[in-house]
Amino acid sequence: MDIAVLGMGRMGQAIAGRLLDGGHRVRVWNRTMGKAGQLVSAGAEEMRSVAEAVDGVDVAITMLANDTAVRAVALGELRTSLAPASSYVDCSTVSPTLSGELAEAFPRFVAMPMLGAPAVVSAGQAVLLVGGDADHVDPLGPMISSLSNTVRRYDTAPQALTAKLTNNLLLLSGVVALAEAFAVGRSGGLTNDQMSELLGASPVVAPGLHNRFDNVLTGSPDGWWTAALGAKDAGLALEIARAAGVDLPEAEVVRHLYETAASRHPDADISVVTDLYRREAPTT
Repeated sequence: MDIAVLGMGRMGQAIAGRLLDGGHRVRVWNRTMGKAGQLVSAGAEEMRSVAEAVDGVDVAITMLANDTAVRAVALGELRTSLAPASSYVDCSTVSPTLSGELAEAFPRFVAMPMLGAPAVVSAGQAVLLVGGDADHVDPLGPMISSLSNTVRRYDTAPQALTAKLTNNLLLLSGVVALAEAFAVGRSGGLTNDQMSELLGASPVVAPGLHNRFDNVLTGSPDGWWTAALGAKDAGLALEIARAAGVDLPEAEVVRHLYETAASRHPDADISVVTDLYRREAPTT
């Protein structure tokens, strides 16, 4: 298939790389040129504009940071340039409300947020949350199968985004809980080695938290999902609940913590929320 991937953050690059590996013809675009060097070397074509990128493609994919970025690209140049017979797939984590707007604006729209880090996407092991009409999803079979064999189907685009935000809120809350558990251990005199031994293989630590266990323990800022994006996703989860008249007091706290962490470390991974509780563990 001829596919354009718009947005060359880590996830966008992972998606484009996976599609190249699957034998698809891939064009890439980013607001700032020059981020796709490795993909170009692997066979992708870097385009200077959205219009150039989507001209004649079977599928246009966006993987962008937030509602504002997606709205600017999708409801701007993409809508005026993409052929009616082409499919538009948004993989970004945005509000269900915006995803519903995109479904109204494009004749062949599918939401496809993903569960998994860029390395997981590159390995073909991401979980694809696919929302949209079957008539729109079925023609995407070759592309979807190149990305992953694990697919969760939802009837509508907003449901797929709700699923993504449901998952993300649980992970964000879990990272905060882990950071607070380590804070308790340090306060009582436990070393990092003792806490790692105690909790590293403990069944009370969810499997998804193990990817960030060491970073939360040590305070490493390395990773790919920034605290700012974590705060954004917690806020979107809150919006879903509020629209249904449901209060989420813990989610309010979680969002505030990630906002605070992001104000101190703008580009750091969500694991950096542990810095808010940081007091060095004893070394002996």
